[in-house]
Amino acid sequence: MTPTLSASRSPATWRDFLLLLKPRVMSLVVFTGVTGLVCADVPVNPVLGAVAILCIAVGAGASGALNMWYDADIDAKMRRTRGRPVPAGRVQGADALALGIVLSLFSVLLMAMAAGWVAAGLLAFTIFFYAVVYTMWLKRWTAQNIVIGGLAGALPPVIGWAAATGTAPLNAWLLCAIIFMWTPPHFWALSLYTSEDYQKAGVPMMPVVAGAASTRRQILIYSLLFVPVCLAPAFTGLGGAAYLGVAAAGGLLFLVLAWRVFVSRAGDSAEERNDDGLYDVRAGAKDARNLFAFSILYLTLLFATLLGEHLAGAPALELLS
Repeated sequence: MTPTLSASRSPATWRDFLLLLKPRVMSLVVFTGVTGLVCADVPVNPVLGAVAILCIAVGAGASGALNMWYDADIDAKMRRTRGRPVPAGRVQGADALALGIVLSLFSVLLMAMAAGWVAAGLLAFTIFFYAVVYTMWLKRWTAQNIVIGGLAGALPPVIGWAAATGTAPLNAWLLCAIIFMWTPPHFWALSLYTSEDYQKAGVPMMPVVAGAASTRRQILIYSLLFVPVCLAPAFTGLGGAAYLGVAAAGGLLFLVLAWRVFVSRAGDSAEERNDDGLYDVRAGAKDARNLFAFSILYLTLLFATLLGEHLAGAPALELLS
């Protein structure tokens, strides 16, 4: 249970409440949700489509607020998160909780009215999975927290697809699978050079529980599984020639960076980072930082290419047909 934090050190501003919604995470969720909606390739009323994407964004923000409410105690112990509004004392935990609940109900009910109960049900499940299953249970209980909990971040394209069609076919779940398989190497690369934060906070991230060498090995294994999943849309009628080129070239570089992490000593040093930045790291952690940074770029390029192909009406490859 999250302990009661001290009284606010300074009055909260609208920016503090915006930060509760995790706008950076929200932007990725909206982007992948839009991609799912467009890749469904069906006519969508522009207003209803915009409302559906708004609901996905608000639902993501609600999840972020609930996460910040519950995790305020461990956020206060980590360099990367101690400046967040609740642990910093600018927003009271009860206010963050109330905001999360209100936004959750609003987003799900509005999605049901705009796009139907399939999309609304998936959105409700996503919020519940992130706020309850991941935040309240998995994150503090198992080193597989990121692996299992990654489902919450992987569902937005399925929600977008369901908002457009009322269904969730195989290709929608393939988009989900790409994000799901991307999550472990992405976050474990980050955790290799922020493990002291997780150790102080008592969060059982993989480097803390299994050690840096095991984490580097698992990053490589998941990367080897992840890249073929990224190529799969070219075989199912979802991606075209441009997508195949981006997936193949980017996937090759992703594997090279994962291999460099595997043979490096990233995470072996217990020394703290120089500052609070995610990218200014000591020499031994640069390979992990490079994979972390490229993983964001690679996922963005994959979904941007799919989005561009479907907006332009580019022909799909369907290599298995």
